[in-house]
Amino acid sequence: MHVSFALFSDAANISQEGKLNILGIFDAVHVGQFPALHPRTTFVLRLKATAVDVGHHTMVLRWVNPRGLDLWTSEAQLEVGPPPPGTTELDMPIIVQLDLPLDMLGDYHMRVAIGQRDAADLVLHVRGGAPPVVPAGPGQMVS
Repeated sequence: MHVSFALFSDAANISQEGKLNILGIFDAVHVGQFPALHPRTTFVLRLKATAVDVGHHTMVLRWVNPRGLDLWTSEAQLEVGPPPPGTTELDMPIIVQLDLPLDMLGDYHMRVAIGQRDAADLVLHVRGGAPPVVPAGPGQMVS
């Protein structure tokens, strides 16, 4: 089993047709003061499994601050079935809604382990202070 991709977004769902829909992908946030909480973050993970992965697997998510301290850990059990007939891989989208605690500036990590193996390490860049001001040129808008 391997991670096809992992990302932070504003929202995600799986349609009736089985399509993974993702809205507002980001890898950085701006925070005015600490400690803070980035609310309603959607963590999306897409796993690919094959027939050799059939069975039970433990998945662990760890939210790690820039100093390397775990701010929280969550564990889940995955049950992997065989791929559908005529295919060799099974897509396994995982959508997790989270509130992310932020205690300082720097790069935070969402570390994913499956079984005893590290499977992904996603970075969220946390910046702070006054937001940058970009002057508008003639006929340009700033949002």
